[in-house]
Amino acid sequence: MNSMNRKDVQIILKTLETKPKKHLGQNFLIDNNVKQKIILDSELTNDDVILEIGPGLGALTEPLVETAKKVYAIEIEPKFCTFLQKKFSKYENIEIINGDILKVEIPNCNKVISNIPYSITGPILEKIFFKPNPPKGILTIEKNLAERIFYKKEYKNFSRITVTLNSFMEPISRSPLSRFSFYPSPKIDLSLIKLNPKDYINPFLKEQENITYFLKFVAGIMPYKNKNIANALELFLKKSKAEIIDALEKHNFENKKLFHFKIEEFLELSKIFNDSYKKN
Repeated sequence: MNSMNRKDVQIILKTLETKPKKHLGQNFLIDNNVKQKIILDSELTNDDVILEIGPGLGALTEPLVETAKKVYAIEIEPKFCTFLQKKFSKYENIEIINGDILKVEIPNCNKVISNIPYSITGPILEKIFFKPNPPKGILTIEKNLAERIFYKKEYKNFSRITVTLNSFMEPISRSPLSRFSFYPSPKIDLSLIKLNPKDYINPFLKEQENITYFLKFVAGIMPYKNKNIANALELFLKKSKAEIIDALEKHNFENKKLFHFKIEEFLELSKIFNDSYKKN
């Protein structure tokens, strides 16, 4: 695999008459060892249909397009799209899409392999993975977010993303990455994570209306994660605490603090209070 170092990136950017845009999360991969690590973890095959979000100057795109059946590369910067079209003009298995990942329609794919923009990681994860039959993910993300995804019953790392992502995906592995593997170097620590679709997704999460409700439910109670579940639900649902405790007892749920619940129990709780939420 051909490497692209800091100087190479600077020369290309100068030729394109542009500079890295911080608000778009433009941090370009310049470490060939990291690129090889990402590709190794991706376990590429000739049958893979890959989505790459924010390919930038194509450092990671190159090994993808050389192996995969199809690569969809979604890039928001028009100048980079023009550059990529020329760079990969000899390949027929790549489609470069100029657009905002949060606004464009996501092509069907079985793997997402990407150094995703750190500022919009949460919305990207929701759009790509919070659905029936999601793709696998091999992603470079913020280290703190990775710690919340790979939750190990530590209160400080327990968050909305812990519950929601683990309801659809199975975190497989995570590895630390040096921020200096990218140019310009981000000010955050990074991790490479691997996610697989869960073998079993509750049928409740196979309807978009239910998914939307579940995500709102978790977002609504998680600010009160250090409170007992009845108190959190009272604040979120605006229902009487006695009514909430009665419903919990009928379904054999203890009135304990949120962070003591198992991931799968939050889905059951959301189903119990579905009607209450809709009437609110």
